[in-house]
Amino acid sequence: MASYYVNNNAQPNGDHEVHVQGCRYMPSNAQPLGSFTNCRDAVRAARQYYSQVNGCAFCSNECHTQ
Repeated sequence: MASYYVNNNAQPNGDHEVHVQGCRYMPSNAQPLGSFTNCRDAVRAARQYYSQVNGCAFCSNECHTQ
């Protein structure tokens, strides 16, 4: 299992990105989501905070959409 976080700051397109702990692109103000076995569950958890959520292209690529 990995620890996931959601960026509190939206990207220019409005997405709040989900990151795995240790991702070099994770901002310092990210909200902890908890530990999950996959990014899909982490993205689902992040939707409790934000309606527009996306996986990080680098650490959660499986859940990243264009």
